[in-house]
Amino acid sequence: MSAEPSAVVNEAVALQAAEWFFLLQSGEATAQDRQRWAQWCAAQPAHATAWQRAQRVGQTFGGLPPALALPVLARPATVRRRAAAKAMAVLLMSAPAGWMAWQHRPGQADFRTATGERREVMLADGSRLHLDTASAVDIDFDGAMRLIRLRSGAIHIQTAPDRQAAARPFVVATAHGRVQALGTRFSVRQDSDHTLVAVQEHAVELRPAQSTAQVTLLQAGQQARMNATQASPAQAANPDADSWTRGILRVRDMRLQDFAAELGRYRPGILRCDPAVADLRISGAFQLGDTTPVLDSLPKALPVDVLYRTRYWVTLVAPGG
Repeated sequence: MSAEPSAVVNEAVALQAAEWFFLLQSGEATAQDRQRWAQWCAAQPAHATAWQRAQRVGQTFGGLPPALALPVLARPATVRRRAAAKAMAVLLMSAPAGWMAWQHRPGQADFRTATGERREVMLADGSRLHLDTASAVDIDFDGAMRLIRLRSGAIHIQTAPDRQAAARPFVVATAHGRVQALGTRFSVRQDSDHTLVAVQEHAVELRPAQSTAQVTLLQAGQQARMNATQASPAQAANPDADSWTRGILRVRDMRLQDFAAELGRYRPGILRCDPAVADLRISGAFQLGDTTPVLDSLPKALPVDVLYRTRYWVTLVAPGG
């Protein structure tokens, strides 16, 4: 994690970070509030440390920590938030042994999502990070670089200008190389044999892990695949590459086999497509919050049946199959 996880955070800063966390989580924050929050984060390294800890605590307890909220549920929302912030602040102060033991559990990523879950994280520099289903990242911001390590899955990033005197590069590292943002909005998806990068605004640079001298520039509206040794030529990006950040899967003339594989990323268990119907084509916009209604709607659009062996084992088959 960034900004010296073992560093001491005093009570005042911890309380400020907790108050910002609950305000931004409440949905009541204004644009001016968000600007003031970004200025606060950038003001001191201790602020950034406290904010990242608040994000970690919030994720671990699912947003509003139940253990913090239950004693005050009967109070008004603002009073409840204030009480929860005071309780969270205790967790954000130094407590080096307990904090470090919790933060560095084996295999524990800084931020992760379960299958079917999506999450937005506001980073200490004001950048916005969306995690797709079954994704995990580590955040490492220091005085020289703003680094995100993508362990698995996919992310979407909208970078913010660095407010430090010497602007630090914003880099996403994957198993296959590095992606450096050039003031941009972009998505990165790591699969077993390659990383797919799509740019929605401005540009990024791709550097394969085993050929760092090779640099591929992607402009807005372009995408490329990168493995450890090279990046593919830039091509037109899927215009819907970031639709998952809005809870929507948009597809255009996609093979049913590929659609099942993509939808299956957002539901636990197994979703298969029988070869007899694999080449059917499908287009549309599908809600990702609950994938079962999506499956149940398929027979209305295509000559297929949805065969449920169990709730978590589903196969798309030919009618009567």
